Amino acid sequence: MARVVIIGAGHGGFQSAMSLRDEGFAGEILLIGAEPGLPYQRPPLSKAYLKTGDAAALAFRPEGFFEKKAITLRPGLRAEGIDRAAARVHAGGEAIAYDHLILATGAITFRPPVPGLERAHELRSLADAERLRGLMDRPRRIAVIGGGFIGLEFAAVARAQGHQVAVAEAADRLMARAVSPEISDRFRRLHEGLGTELYFGSPAAAVDGGGVDLACGTRLPADLVLLAAGVRPDTGLAGEAGLALENGIAADATLRTSDPQISALGDCASFPDPRRGIRIRLESVQAATDHARAIARRIVHGTAAPYDALPWFWSDQAEARLQIAGLALPADRSVQTPDGTVLRFDGDRLSAVESVSDPKRHMKARKLLAAGGEADLERLAAAAYDLAVL
Repeated sequence: MARVVIIGAGHGGFQSAMSLRDEGFAGEILLIGAEPGLPYQRPPLSKAYLKTGDAAALAFRPEGFFEKKAITLRPGLRAEGIDRAAARVHAGGEAIAYDHLILATGAITFRPPVPGLERAHELRSLADAERLRGLMDRPRRIAVIGGGFIGLEFAAVARAQGHQVAVAEAADRLMARAVSPEISDRFRRLHEGLGTELYFGSPAAAVDGGGVDLACGTRLPADLVLLAAGVRPDTGLAGEAGLALENGIAADATLRTSDPQISALGDCASFPDPRRGIRIRLESVQAATDHARAIARRIVHGTAAPYDALPWFWSDQAEARLQIAGLALPADRSVQTPDGTVLRFDGDRLSAVESVSDPKRHMKARKLLAAGGEADLERLAAAAYDLAVL
């Protein structure tokens, strides 16, 4: 295969290029990124970067790495279209040929139809984080729209810096899509203890220069508003090119799209989950990284093994690190152990383990839930919910 073109220079795109070389790919690799500069880590944007402002520390690798690995990096180049018939990507007036194309376009901020929302800031890119950090150089009244990972990570940093913070969550609890009610309640208490005001069950109805109005009639005075109400897969290029879409770019078990010359990974891609038997899409750095490695192996070695890596997630909020091994759906029931760990169950089958600041428990859970690991409610109850026993 002569040339692989990768659209998107985030975690998944960068890992794709690196893994292709690690697997022995000898052809051309072209990595296209819409943002200027070197590819960088995004998770620290809502945490460490807001504290330090050290952008250089975010880079995956120095500039010389790309030359050494013969990876052609094209930063600041936005892909504008895909001509599947001619196997070309159109970008910046160029028609770039590919033998295989990897779409790592990620996700974009979900923007609900709220009057005045253009006043709210986002936190998806380094430019967003730089802008926010500059605005936080003096005491602010901050309103955060959305009580998910990003909104809460930002809120914790802002409170530590002395800002007044209010978080408005449309659901009835924090991180409702991602964690159990027990973990939601634990982090509610954590953020309230930090002095953050929390509002539930009432979405934002309007944003203006003085703050945010909630649908329930509550007014949140603010001179800085962050929109963190979730994301949507960036499927614009794929959709215009006629690729199948289903909660993102629809990929098969090997992460190929409906066009066998094109693969998709990370936040923008959905794929069949072998554990639950449904199509899922994961908003996770680790998933994007694992996807990239699997695609590189397939391209280089021709292997067609289904992707089955165990999902896992984390979020650092103040001094607490939330870690999730496995994947639970909101309907999965939960059992809380005496030490505060929460086990999630799909029927009687263990689907995920949620722990807080307990890395050993998290690693045990990942080993247990990895491909081939089994645990059900009866066996766990008999073992007093001790994962190490199993």
